[in-house]
Amino acid sequence: MNYKEVVTSFLTIDQRILLLRRSQKVGTHRGRWSAVSGYLEGNEQPVARAVTEIREEVGLSDDQINLLREGEVLRAFDEGTDTVWVIHPFLFEAKSTTVQLDWENSEYRWTEPNQLASHETVPKLREVFDRVRYDLQAIPEGPDIPGHPC
Repeated sequence: MNYKEVVTSFLTIDQRILLLRRSQKVGTHRGRWSAVSGYLEGNEQPVARAVTEIREEVGLSDDQINLLREGEVLRAFDEGTDTVWVIHPFLFEAKSTTVQLDWENSEYRWTEPNQLASHETVPKLREVFDRVRYDLQAIPEGPDIPGHPC
């Protein structure tokens, strides 16, 4: 059995979340909707990889995002590949709705969280989102968010 650690980061702005359609150039789940994700490399910290993936996949710099929540790790078994995916979920606030996609994704969409189920997504995306979900209507504005790690 293989174990692969990945990060999955949801970006939110104006009570919507960013979904990305995986391109035909990626190795898995082509054409499905996802969040920003990537493999952990070496002894790298998950939050550092999450920020790197956001920069690479959607072109938002460190000063254009704000970490709101790190969720509990989700383990998901993929029988087809005999792999346990160890998923580190994050929720970031974006300061811009304009993104620049790299080759990994072909389309993006800002959508309300309750519309997630209406998209053909990568496996377990809803469960991963539930690990970081806020009542987005209740997110206070400004830097003084109770329990905020930054």
